[in-house]
Amino acid sequence: MTASNRSWRYLMMPLALAGTLSVSSAAELNPAAVTYKLPDQIPWSPVDARGAQNAVVVGDPSKPGFYMVYTKWTKGNHFSRPHFHPNDRYIVVLKGTWWVGSGPKFDPDHGTVAMPAGSFVTHFGKQVHWDGAKDEDAVLLIMGEGPATATEVEQK
Repeated sequence: MTASNRSWRYLMMPLALAGTLSVSSAAELNPAAVTYKLPDQIPWSPVDARGAQNAVVVGDPSKPGFYMVYTKWTKGNHFSRPHFHPNDRYIVVLKGTWWVGSGPKFDPDHGTVAMPAGSFVTHFGKQVHWDGAKDEDAVLLIMGEGPATATEVEQK
């Protein structure tokens, strides 16, 4: 056998071994140390009349305490109306463009600022704002202290 034939064999050895090794399933994590939900395991609500969906991932926004909620504003000029919350809320735009307005006058065509994916927004407690999606879905992660009630204050 020539040296070049032996070299070829050594190069093929890892490929041959790879074919004989079985692929194991994912490691099992200790649930006392880590819990998780894959995207298809997150329970989203149906789309509401405003064009939004929610999925609570931590806590309960209707009760006192910390919470985290995914909110998806669907495309098609879907917006909340001017409102405020009792506590500060912290929002990360995960996907799409989210449009944010402030004050009691609802004017999505002229009174909003685009927040692209990666933006971080704070809604201060008891301050009037409104928001939504225009021509693409926007997915947000909203965090805060509950209860996360909303009081509408639209100026007509």
